[in-house]
Amino acid sequence: MGYQLELRHLKYFLAVAKELHFRKAAESLYISQPGLSRQIKEMEKGLGLQLFERTNRKVHLTAVGSYLQEQLSQHFRGLEEIIQHAKLLDKGLLGELRLGYVGSAMQEIIPQLLLAFRNNSPDVLFSLTEIDNQRQIQGLMSGEIDFGFVRLDRIPRGLKSNPVLHEPFCLVLPKSHPIDTHNYSDISQFKDESFILFDSKYSPSYYEKVMQIFDESGFSPLVTHNTIHSSSIYKLVENNFGISIVPRSLQVHNLEGVKFIELSHIPQRTTLSVVWNASNKNPLISDFLKEVKKTTQSVSLE
Repeated sequence: MGYQLELRHLKYFLAVAKELHFRKAAESLYISQPGLSRQIKEMEKGLGLQLFERTNRKVHLTAVGSYLQEQLSQHFRGLEEIIQHAKLLDKGLLGELRLGYVGSAMQEIIPQLLLAFRNNSPDVLFSLTEIDNQRQIQGLMSGEIDFGFVRLDRIPRGLKSNPVLHEPFCLVLPKSHPIDTHNYSDISQFKDESFILFDSKYSPSYYEKVMQIFDESGFSPLVTHNTIHSSSIYKLVENNFGISIVPRSLQVHNLEGVKFIELSHIPQRTTLSVVWNASNKNPLISDFLKEVKKTTQSVSLE
């Protein structure tokens, strides 16, 4: 009888491939180390493949082992999604959509989308996580999230994007600042101010666009604080640590302690896009994208 490959063998292989240490892998699987070593050797013999290179001190994946780890990891993620979807169906739900987003997307875009989608599909579970742009991309590539709402000009191959909001920037000033909408003329009025900006790691392309505003105004800003949360920016501005520039969608009316000046007269704009993985098998992907296109057509771009 030929070698029979079972699901447990693949799990054993992936555990050793992840840890590159048989004892640690055995502990994570709650089996004995000798038993795990024997199962891996039998798997290699049965497949006629060498998956690991072993020395007295280290374990390494062979080229074949690396390929098998990558492919099996993808398939196991898909299998986990299928099982999770089956559990949701068992509970009377159609499925789950996992969304990652930058803070500005929650001001208008995402609430509109969820309300519109829920009207047509009330039995869908949503999981929402506020994370930065790069972690969203990683989450999309690994299958941890289904959609991301990002401010990025470029995305990796395999991902697709659709712009949902193209908008101007706003100045954020303390309420007590002498300049307001009545006496504001241009950004150069603030060349001696301290600035609080979103961290460049938040989105390099977004940060570069903000820097273009200063370049065209003829000065380099004194950036004293960086953060990834708008709430932190507003609190710092309110307490006179500096001023800021944010997307218009982050403008909060009647926010105590700060005021906004819309920069609609300058050419720079920032784009919020929805991004997804083209290989994602979640059956709700296409329905959500249809709602994205319908909903964003009604959002004012300027």
